[in-house]
Amino acid sequence: MDWIIVGLGNPGAKYAETRHNIGWMVVEKFAQKYHATFTHGKGDWHEARCTVHDQNVLLMLPTTYMNLSGTAAAHAQKFFKTPATRFIAVVDEYNFPVGRIHIKNSGSNGGHNGTASMIEELGTDKFVRLRCGIDKNFGPGELVQYVLQAFAPDEILLRDDMIQKSIDAIETILEIGLAKAMQTINRQ
Repeated sequence: MDWIIVGLGNPGAKYAETRHNIGWMVVEKFAQKYHATFTHGKGDWHEARCTVHDQNVLLMLPTTYMNLSGTAAAHAQKFFKTPATRFIAVVDEYNFPVGRIHIKNSGSNGGHNGTASMIEELGTDKFVRLRCGIDKNFGPGELVQYVLQAFAPDEILLRDDMIQKSIDAIETILEIGLAKAMQTINRQ
């Protein structure tokens, strides 16, 4: 695989529409666009395959739950022999308003347990993060409850627009490369 796109989130209908699952939502919509069907992967994930801009792409939804996302990612890395620098983790980011996206190519986990798991299990922080805003409308000690809630009705249009922008951003990375894509997307 030339690229592995990992939608971070939690499996099951209970979590499907929650803020924490925006990564799953993006990857599922990406698969729909390319008529790619999810099947059980070679490990703890669902996978779909497609070709985008002549790149072979694996779309991956870990079934390990958010905090162990890296376990599935590392297993896929070993199986497909794809370097960590060719992983794009689509994650929720509470420091951004709903609708804002940002591409980052390395760095700390930013307090995100799924990203922390990816760094630990891949053995590097050198993978792409596509960060999707979920806003910060919670008080002290309410983060876990907040991220496991659905988007508010007045946020749905912003959420859906953000999903489309995220799909466009991934396509841009695959078409013109990470450095140019970061310049283009992060400026918006």
